[in-house]
Amino acid sequence: MQKRISLKVNGKDHTVEADPDMPLLYALRDDLGLNNPHFGCGLAQCGACTVHLDGVAVRSCVTPLSAVGSKKVTTLAGLGTPEKPHPVQAAFVEEQVPQCGYCVNGWVMTAAAFLSRNKKPSDDQIREALTGLKCRCGTHMAIIRAVKRAATMMG
Repeated sequence: MQKRISLKVNGKDHTVEADPDMPLLYALRDDLGLNNPHFGCGLAQCGACTVHLDGVAVRSCVTPLSAVGSKKVTTLAGLGTPEKPHPVQAAFVEEQVPQCGYCVNGWVMTAAAFLSRNKKPSDDQIREALTGLKCRCGTHMAIIRAVKRAATMMG
């Protein structure tokens, strides 16, 4: 059953006509035309679809629209701008992390949420926070370096 659902995405108000059980990912990509997050596995196992709900990293492929309510949705595009990137975005560029780039959304969004709560993480804490994210290109060591760099930029 379709309903009018209000969303606040990247600081802007939007309304979509959708089933409340529809995944947030579909509304972001199909209804709002956003390029990030990406559809990866559809089962919350890879992280390519990660967004923030009120600053908390969630997998949008399994988050129904009904669970969003009045929470603010932030996508990779809302995290920073090319002129003023978020420290995690800047660190990923400086460490030359992206290869194919498909998974970067999940890594950046998860790391940004984690670093907002833990300004001086240990290597083990970083690895734990990023558990479950997948990168087929094998850039894991560069990702760890980038998250550590971002932590120093934020701290």
